[in-house]
Amino acid sequence: MESSVYKINKGINRPIEFRGLKAQYIWWLAGGILALLMLFVFMYLCGLNGFICLGIVFFGGAWVFGAVYRMSYRFGEFGMMKRAAGRKIPRVIRSRSRKNFILRP
Repeated sequence: MESSVYKINKGINRPIEFRGLKAQYIWWLAGGILALLMLFVFMYLCGLNGFICLGIVFFGGAWVFGAVYRMSYRFGEFGMMKRAAGRKIPRVIRSRSRKNFILRP
């Protein structure tokens, strides 16, 4: 009788990763590239020289890539969301009465 050989998917429950970018940063990079494409089209249609458009988009693209990779390495998969949530936590909670701590039957 022949035995079957199955391949095991070892990527289960791991975050999506593409060339070092994790999770939502892939979408941030795609949005940045799309915004740069729209910027190039807008500048070119306004009559700006093509080489100037390419230069602006090139340096903008380098900045977008650097910023997104920096955020990916600094915050990780969920770190940016945790940081945004952490900013909403109050530093001090003040209670001016004892009503909240009195036990009621």
